[in-house]
Parts: sequence; C-alpha cells; structure tokens
Amino acid sequence: MHNTATDLPKWFKPYRYLFAACFFLSALSGQAQAFRIVSPADGATLTSGQLVPAEVEAGREAGLVEVRYYWYPEQTEALVEQGEERTGKASEGYMATEKYWQKDSITGAPVVALPALTSTVDRLPPYGGALPIPSDAIGRMRLLAIADISQGRLGRKTVFDEVVVTVQPAADLLSIDFETEKPLQLGRTGQSSAYGHVDSLGKIFELPVVGEFADGVTRPLSSPSTGTTYTSGNDRIIKVLPDGLLQIVGNGKTSLTVTNRGKQATLDLRVEVNPEPNEAPIANAGTTKTVKAGTKVRLSGLQSRDPEGEALFYAWSQVRGSKVAMLDVNMPEPSFTAPYVSETRTFRFKLRVTDKKGADSVPAYVDVTVEP
Repeated sequence: MHNTATDLPKWFKPYRYLFAACFFLSALSGQAQAFRIVSPADGATLTSGQLVPAEVEAGREAGLVEVRYYWYPEQTEALVEQGEERTGKASEGYMATEKYWQKDSITGAPVVALPALTSTVDRLPPYGGALPIPSDAIGRMRLLAIADISQGRLGRKTVFDEVVVTVQPAADLLSIDFETEKPLQLGRTGQSSAYGHVDSLGKIFELPVVGEFADGVTRPLSSPSTGTTYTSGNDRIIKVLPDGLLQIVGNGKTSLTVTNRGKQATLDLRVEVNPEPNEAPIANAGTTKTVKAGTKVRLSGLQSRDPEGEALFYAWSQVRGSKVAMLDVNMPEPSFTAPYVSETRTFRFKLRVTDKKGADSVPAYVDVTVEP
C-alpha cells in the first residue's frame, strides 16, 4: 500500500487539492460533529472487484493517525477489536499488510482481519482513497472504518463508523451447487446426541452453497441476501427457515433445492436421528440497552428456554460495530466495557442456544447503543 498522490487513480488527481481543502474546512467548521464514512454511502449498490472512492470526515476528532477500512459479510462476526490503546508504531506504510490476530469468540480459533485500505492524512482525500471491493463479495456487506487517534503520552484511542451496502458481481452466474458431501447423511441412528455433537430432531443448521461466475470467481451464496432461495422436498423432514437456515423435523429421505439467478442445484438428504421428539430451544438475547462509554455492560440470555426444560448451552458473538472484548461468551450473561465513541454508535450481538440433545435455536439479536 502506497501513500503518495501519484499512486491514486487518475480521477482523483484533478481534485486532490479540493478534496484536501474541503476535508480540513469541514473539520474546522464544527458542522461535522463525528467521525463518519462519507463515501461509499450507506445503502449504496456496488460492484465486486472494483475500486470505489473512500472518504471520511474527522468531525470533532483531532490527532487522527490513520484510518483502516474492513469488509465483512453482514452477519459475520466482527474481527477487529476496538480498544483505548493499540500497541505498535504509527503507520509507515506497512500497516496495510499487518495481520491483526484475534480469537473467534465462539470457537476460540485464530482469525485474521486484513484492512482493504489503510490511509493517512497524506492520502487524497485525507484518510481515504481508492477502496477495493473484494472480488468474491456478494450480497449485503458491512464496511467498517477504524480511526486511530493519538492522545500524545496517553497513547491512542480508536473510533469507528460503518455502513451497510449491497455488492453485486458484474459477471453472470454459470452454476450453483452445495459444497458438501453428496448425498448428505444427517444423524446416526441410536447414537446419543448429548452436548449437541450429533444431529437430532429440532437441530438448526446451514449448508455451504457456492456459485461459479463467468469472471472465474467462486462466490458464497448461502445467504438469502445474495439472491438465494431454498425449497425442501418434504417439509416434514427438513424445514426451511428464514435467513437460509434449515431445521431437522423428521426422519427419512428428501431433497433440498437451491436457486439463484435462474440457476438451480438439488441435494439428496437422508435423515436418521433419534426419533425421540425434541423441540428446538428458543433464544432470547434480552432487551435493547443504551449506555454511556466506559460503562460495564452485561448482556442477558436468561430468558432463553427449552420447551422440554433441558439445560442450555450458550454461544454469543458480535455482528455489528467495532469489536469489543466480551467475557464469558459461553455463559448466559457475558459482559464487556462500552468503548469510547465520538457519537452514538450501535453494537449488535447474536445469541444461539443449544439443548443437551443437540437442537439449536434460531439466532436472537440485541442492540446496545453507546453514547459519548
């Protein structure tokens, strides 16, 4: 990643001084009160694999060091952790390829988040530039902008803004298919399904679906936001739920058909699970909260329940806002400290619960609004 104006696309060059002047006048005018993404706009429709102009306003924030831009599919867990300080030197160009290692809050496995663009005041426009859209992006995507702000001897703090856009490929879809074994066997007759490791009646799951496009790119198509729909051959064996989720409701042979952009694929399934009736548990992530920055926040899944009264296993994750460090993500009441924000920001959390027989709930969500 380079930091000179000569590395920018040609369409930037005639306007470079105007961009710089507007940026600083906006920051000084007092009209822009918060750090925010100006471009691309929230709700915009973009094309995968292309460059789009990225621009932010600093608002009242002084001492911006750099801004990093990250892409995520809408419902994936946030990977970039926001904190009052971040170790390491200020950006000198290498930051664009630096790996930010975090731990997945559910599995504990390491994940890597690489910024699509890292920018400083030297770029045009300041802290923005030509932002690449991932070539395999499709459907609703979150663009998260994280700004590092120097506090002198006090270290650094970070602020963020995010927008949700729709990304569509320019290329035609050639074929669609389930990325799983065929035919698919669910469950093993007579085996205990304690701790949710074996398929059972009531279990809710997702299947990976991919599409081959004319530009040679394979894109994930499991989410309905990509244009995918599912049809079950027998609703008494496999039931289709919203958001691309599937539920085991009976034993036997059936099929599942996936459709996207006029293309179809069919998967044969055989379900052999313990026939003991088992209703799926119901997740309840609690009520919306509004808190001040620096406050300790406790989420609550205590209202979640299992129709048969079974004990529940909890799995919390975060799907909106810059990542916070949650404690006790596999307990009913995880907690975190509300981070610094320059303006009111929303953090969204997801809860899934599983009973001892392996049945999962539909995800439940809760928003936490953090005020300065």
